[in-house]
Amino acid sequence: MDGALNENDISHVVEADRAHVWHHLIQHKPFETTDPRIIIEGKGMRVWDQKGKEHLDAVSGGVWTVNVGYGRESIAKAVYDQLIKLNYFAGSAGSIPGALFSEKLLDKMPGMSRVYYCNSGSEANEKAFKMVRQIAHKRYGGKKHKILYRHRDYHGTTISCLSAGGQEERNAQYGPYTPGFIEVPHCLEYRAQPDFTGGNYGEWAANQIEEVILREGPDTVGALCLEPVTAGGGVITPPEGYWERVQEICKKYDILLHIDEVVCGVGRTGVWFGYQNYGVKPDMVTMAKGVASGYAAIACLVTTEEVFEMFKDDASDPMNYFRDISTFGGCTAGPAAALENMRIIEDENLLDNTLAMGERMMGNLHALAEKHAVIGDVRGKGLFCGAELVASRDTREPADEKKVQAVVGDCMAQGVVIGATNRSVPGYNNTLCFSPALIATADDIDQITDAVDQALGRVFG
Repeated sequence: MDGALNENDISHVVEADRAHVWHHLIQHKPFETTDPRIIIEGKGMRVWDQKGKEHLDAVSGGVWTVNVGYGRESIAKAVYDQLIKLNYFAGSAGSIPGALFSEKLLDKMPGMSRVYYCNSGSEANEKAFKMVRQIAHKRYGGKKHKILYRHRDYHGTTISCLSAGGQEERNAQYGPYTPGFIEVPHCLEYRAQPDFTGGNYGEWAANQIEEVILREGPDTVGALCLEPVTAGGGVITPPEGYWERVQEICKKYDILLHIDEVVCGVGRTGVWFGYQNYGVKPDMVTMAKGVASGYAAIACLVTTEEVFEMFKDDASDPMNYFRDISTFGGCTAGPAAALENMRIIEDENLLDNTLAMGERMMGNLHALAEKHAVIGDVRGKGLFCGAELVASRDTREPADEKKVQAVVGDCMAQGVVIGATNRSVPGYNNTLCFSPALIATADDIDQITDAVDQALGRVFG
């Protein structure tokens, strides 16, 4: 670790953090007797904490964000140069990096046409929900306003995003929720619903969406919001036939298809966007985390030209346009960082690397499953992989959540940071999650799975 702070400086930082910082997703009671963890520096795939301990980061910043790794000077320079020239102007006007990145981004998204800038995944999804509601008022007398979401999917932290969230423990204690959001069943074949009696599970799971639409009334449903691969709900890859049937259903009932790419977007699954693995043609796509690899805050809502045209078909109506603003969507650092981030992915062939290293990780996890009976299912796409832990393979009873977290803790002690589903779906927070940066090497992948191997042996025997 370069430029390490001295012991007095570190002690001051730790105490300032303990006294004043409210951390995300953390119970602070233990900090009364133990120090909070401070991450001091990152380079490539590795980070160092306040004690100087090195960790291999297998979750890209903890929440699937740092796709091109830490310490990228070229991104920092691109941001610096842009901030000196122009740091901000409201999104009612354009900017050079905003225009250029939109062009570059849409080149990777055939069929999509417009980019709306904002500053977080939650906000991007809120924008999409607002568009659906406004279209309902403009075109359908307000009736076609309902938004369907899927059990186990997650779309953000705001009240409306939680209203569209299929993770009960994340939603708990934050109601009452925004009306008009309706849940459809998940598509995890390993946890197939009790009423599934056989056949093609992917088509069956998609048909459950149609049943919900018919129950609610097709003339009341405006959009369906789905992750291409469910992330925090257990790294759920869609079964064969699922997405084809979903798209058929949306077309049949004139329902907008909104794909939430906040996690999968910009290379995570080995293609630019997760939906491109499945031949899907969405109406709206939201993205955030990997767009600039965490070097600047940026999120985007991307739409087709057809959706865009719905907001400019009557210029004489002063209420007809999308009356929305995102203050920090006008920051130029985000698109400047995103342009350089995308250049790095292209020039370093990181999509190809993601496919190759993802194949290696899946192979290693399957090998671990042969060795450790506690691994019930392995699933993933590219460098987005999961291993579901069970108490019994015969019954598929989920492993004890405390033991799952103990595996995460053991890996941390070994200097490898992995993730796990946590406070998401009651009784099913039992999936280990892996999402290393797209720059991962074979040695990195092997170090990650070797740590898991040792941890499983110690925790489960």
